[in-house]
Amino acid sequence: MLFSTQAFLILFLPLVLIAFYNCVKIKILRQLVLISASLLFYGIWNWHFVPFLVLLTFVNWIIACQYGKNIQKGWLTGGVILNLAMLGFFKYANFFAENIDDLFGIHHTTWNIIMPLGISFFVFQKISYLVDLRRGDKHIYNLIDFFEFVTFFPQLISGPIVRHNEIIPQFEKNPINPQLWENISKGLCLILIGLVKKAGIAESIAMTCNPLFDQAASGQILNMTEGWVAAIAYSLQIFFDFSGYSDMAIGTALLFGLQLPYNFNAPYQSHNLQEFWRRWHMTLSRFLRDYLYIPLGGNRCGPIRQSANLITTMLLAGLWHGAGWSFVAWGGMHGIGLTINHAWKKVVPFSFPRHISWIITLLFLSFSWVLFRAENFSTASHIWQSMIGMNGFGTYNIRHNIVFYLAILLVLFCPSSQNLINNYLRPSKWIAIIGGIASAYFILLIGGRIPDAFIYFRF
Repeated sequence: MLFSTQAFLILFLPLVLIAFYNCVKIKILRQLVLISASLLFYGIWNWHFVPFLVLLTFVNWIIACQYGKNIQKGWLTGGVILNLAMLGFFKYANFFAENIDDLFGIHHTTWNIIMPLGISFFVFQKISYLVDLRRGDKHIYNLIDFFEFVTFFPQLISGPIVRHNEIIPQFEKNPINPQLWENISKGLCLILIGLVKKAGIAESIAMTCNPLFDQAASGQILNMTEGWVAAIAYSLQIFFDFSGYSDMAIGTALLFGLQLPYNFNAPYQSHNLQEFWRRWHMTLSRFLRDYLYIPLGGNRCGPIRQSANLITTMLLAGLWHGAGWSFVAWGGMHGIGLTINHAWKKVVPFSFPRHISWIITLLFLSFSWVLFRAENFSTASHIWQSMIGMNGFGTYNIRHNIVFYLAILLVLFCPSSQNLINNYLRPSKWIAIIGGIASAYFILLIGGRIPDAFIYFRF
């Protein structure tokens, strides 16, 4: 079930809210409502994987409990290995087998392995908890708390990647409190903003982006204008699609009185690549920083080792996004870019003016997103050649061009969704009326379309 569907917005979510608030005064009952709703939400995608989700969650809880009883870190190490093995099998088994077979000149017959939806996200949550225990965290939670932490449906499929100590303490708090109506109003506004981003902007831009990438994949030559439109369109599409999902996830959680961490903070307004990764997919960035980059040594070592740590972290970040060498190369591009960013600050005695740094950062991101989106290196190469003018200049008729240009203005000059909600919007009947009309319009709009899954569902 997609957030951006009528079934979710006018059936599933209202029914869950009614059930939740009818038993809100009793903690275990409201938790059981959310856990049951979350398993139903997950099962609508593919009910075959519900037992896998439940079993893996239960095994991780048992591992944490066993560690709590005898403080033997071997339990935690085994748990991390188990989670990585599950991720490796479902997501990377065919990729690794294909590459090993290629080394020996053997044709690999693809195994029929179906990847459970959201496995990359809920596995990372479990790993972060087990690693925190290994580092000295003392929190061993009861089974209900742990299940709600892992399965909570707004963040189950594509994040944000929530840490246990951010959300489990909130389970104790009765949502009916002085913040109730503020949470509900902010939640509804974020859901509306996310819906506009996804259904109004991302899906409209996809009508320009997808045909151009399909043409490049089929070997057709794109002119320079088409190459740049393709790159810019995907840069816009992936931002509005994923940040739209995150807004809807955070907004939905607020309706239940739970606050999830923000995931985007106007990333295309960054003036260097380091700043970009502090603003883009923020919960993944901090996971990579705290559980990979810093354990590797971070910046507490010499420049060569620090560069190796950065590149290794980003290579693995690329691989996390998808089982393909283009994703690894994309991560490598960002690793090298971050290394140059760090080295420049230390070695070069001057810095570019901020607007020049901003343009350089945007150019780098546009080129790198081409590799992320392309089906293979050949497709990316075709588009890159077009972008540098090797196939002539030409023109292109952008579909929904008003939406396209508006999207550019929004990402370059407007505040993030959370800043807009927290700092600019104030209670007003006019905002309520406009929001209600907009919600009705977009709910009707999505009813007439075949729903497109969010881009990050494939990861």
